[in-house]
Amino acid sequence: MLRVGLCQMRVHPGEPARNAEIMLRWIAEHRGRCDLLVFPEMCVPGYFLGDAWERSAFLRECEFWSQRIVEATARGPAVVFGNVAVDWNAKNEDGRPRKFNAWILARNGKVSEHPTLHRPYGVKTLLPNYREFEDARHFYDTRKLAQEIGRPWENFVEPVTLDVGGKPLRLGIVLCEDAWEDDYAQKPMEVLARKKPDLTLNLSSSPFTRGKNGKRHRVFGAKANLIGSPLVYVNCAGIQNNGKTLYTFDGRSTVYSRDGKVLQEMAAYEEGVTIVDVGTSGHDKHEVSTDRVINEIHDAVRYGAEKFLESIGTRKVVVGVSGGIDSAVSAAVFAEFLKPDELLLVNMPSRFNSSTTRNLAKTLAQNLGCLYAELPIEESLGVSRKQLHAYEAVSLDGKFKTRLSVENFVFENMQARDRGARLLAAVAASFGGVFSCNTNKAELTVGYGTLYGDIAGFLAPLGDLWKEDVYALGRHLNGEVYRREVIPEGIFAVTPSAELSEHQAVDEGKGDPLIYPYHDRLFFSWVQRWNRATPEEILEAYLDGSLEKDLGLPEGFKLKTHFPDAKSFITDLEKWWSLYNGIAVAKRVQAPPILAVSSRAFGYDHREFLGRSVYTRNYQDLKQKALTL
Repeated sequence: MLRVGLCQMRVHPGEPARNAEIMLRWIAEHRGRCDLLVFPEMCVPGYFLGDAWERSAFLRECEFWSQRIVEATARGPAVVFGNVAVDWNAKNEDGRPRKFNAWILARNGKVSEHPTLHRPYGVKTLLPNYREFEDARHFYDTRKLAQEIGRPWENFVEPVTLDVGGKPLRLGIVLCEDAWEDDYAQKPMEVLARKKPDLTLNLSSSPFTRGKNGKRHRVFGAKANLIGSPLVYVNCAGIQNNGKTLYTFDGRSTVYSRDGKVLQEMAAYEEGVTIVDVGTSGHDKHEVSTDRVINEIHDAVRYGAEKFLESIGTRKVVVGVSGGIDSAVSAAVFAEFLKPDELLLVNMPSRFNSSTTRNLAKTLAQNLGCLYAELPIEESLGVSRKQLHAYEAVSLDGKFKTRLSVENFVFENMQARDRGARLLAAVAASFGGVFSCNTNKAELTVGYGTLYGDIAGFLAPLGDLWKEDVYALGRHLNGEVYRREVIPEGIFAVTPSAELSEHQAVDEGKGDPLIYPYHDRLFFSWVQRWNRATPEEILEAYLDGSLEKDLGLPEGFKLKTHFPDAKSFITDLEKWWSLYNGIAVAKRVQAPPILAVSSRAFGYDHREFLGRSVYTRNYQDLKQKALTL
């Protein structure tokens, strides 16, 4: 029996001293209480650090703290942890010092040498280079090392021996992606299975996405069963980002039995050490967390928003509330962890805003018990419109001139920018805080929002949630979090609308041009589906009558109700596809950071280029066929 401490720590990216201090404290606190402490992957430097890996001073700082951690094991317990390892005498393919994503095993104040690498660390074999991951940009792996020195890479996936109570214990230690091997040609876990370790350790830095934990259990349970030994999975907590997309790391460190059962699982986002007695044989009763997806989404959004505020050093937030669902959910999430005098809701009506939505915004603030302000924009809009409309701009030599015109569409955008760039920004500065961006993923997909207007703020906490997710989160907040109606029922019932003109009058049932039950799922197929759809696949399914099923439209939703013929369907399809690939890209590039909860969050998880929409030849043929039926 081995007593193992699962060290689920909040990793602070780019702060090796801060991370090492946590580790040193936990090592000191657990002397005599366990045999082995297991920390996460890259727990000293952090994981998502952009190109900070190119700074030699930063690398030396990581090495310094690594040595301090090793020295701290002089009086026990043994420790395994993740850090960057540097071979200053070799180069990466970019010409910079060679770096490895490495694990280090230390005991009695000394490092255990890897038995086949003959280095004071082990090296990650599989470097993910997809979605938000770009390990191969910075790190060398065992596959390249093997090729360089002419040895099989399998030689470097080797158990290391740890003496426990006078008995040698063979540990198979791997890092995160090494267990997610199924789509790789090289399979480290299969190699370990042939070498029969007594215990397998997986040190991870694994960000949360919806449904991720269930997949982890399937993957790691299968690997434990394959190897035939217990498996200890240790993941970090905290938030990290790649400059554009913010990720929560949910921890959920877990011990699996030799036959793949879950023996113990730490709570999501918990920080601390859980000590587990791990047997190297036998079968144990297991418990598996059964959180619903909406619970996980809520926890990620709340945790991510709170920790991001903490990381930028502020506790005050301004939320522009319209009386609609997006701003209401944002406000309710912030109200969970901010004090009443740290949250200011601001309603900014014009003549197009109904008394219905204005009253709903006020009721929301009353229910949350936070600060509230109503700051009309009609007067300032009038000044801007008067200043610009019919103004004649003339070149200084008098040769060229043009007359400005504030048409309806321009005036709609002026309202949004007056609320965001002028008023909310000024209110936040006066309040000593920041203001939130309340946009959702459907709007971001097609750029249905005004740059520097409602697409502005310090963070888009709902930017990776489809509209139906926002409604579900609102229901969850009322029913499970607050257990009372903080978001008024009228907000769920009111027609979603920007209320920027008389054509969006909510009391007349007029609102956004998006049909959310349909467009949510259409846009999902473009952005998140594994085999990402284009208009070609969509039109093909429309013509053969399978589109409603293919998109998973709600029961009872009929396309014919909204698009009575092929022409109207195609017009709508091409409108949004052109926006998604056109101006919406420019808006997303300039949008606030997005808090990721799914695969393919906008930013570095959904990489794109500025171009224009194109349609395949097959689509053009299908279109011609559809319009002539």
